[in-house]
Amino acid sequence: MKESGWKVVRLLNDKKVRERNIDVLQTAISSIGRGNSEIFSTLYTDDWVLELPYSEHPKVLNGINEIISYLKPQMGKLEFTLRLTNIFECLDPNLLIAEYVSEGKSTITNKPYQNSYIGLWRFRDGKICGVKEYMNPIIANEANTPLEVTNEK
Repeated sequence: MKESGWKVVRLLNDKKVRERNIDVLQTAISSIGRGNSEIFSTLYTDDWVLELPYSEHPKVLNGINEIISYLKPQMGKLEFTLRLTNIFECLDPNLLIAEYVSEGKSTITNKPYQNSYIGLWRFRDGKICGVKEYMNPIIANEANTPLEVTNEK
């Protein structure tokens, strides 16, 4: 009987952890794309890991300084909002799988930018400590590539 009591307590704790992590994820998703780098210090751990297996050159970036150094030159090239379309809870309450879409434009070309993403989001103590994001990098490159102008004679 004692063992089942601990299971109930663990399930209640897991539920609270998941709910907190979903709130953090929703805040992060609504902040990304606006060029607000301050979110990194409040929502992410200092040692978080960003994995981009589908980027032009697959990347694993470690720590907030390396990640910001990578992201900063890219911030502002695309102006977009992200919208969560699905959140999948896992057995581990500190892991969420999220599907989300972007809607926006390139600030370089004014072309539209729309992409779809799947991310594995890991949490520790109420902060994001890891993101493995799958997206199509070609869509961003195409949005930022100016149209060729041809001179017809």
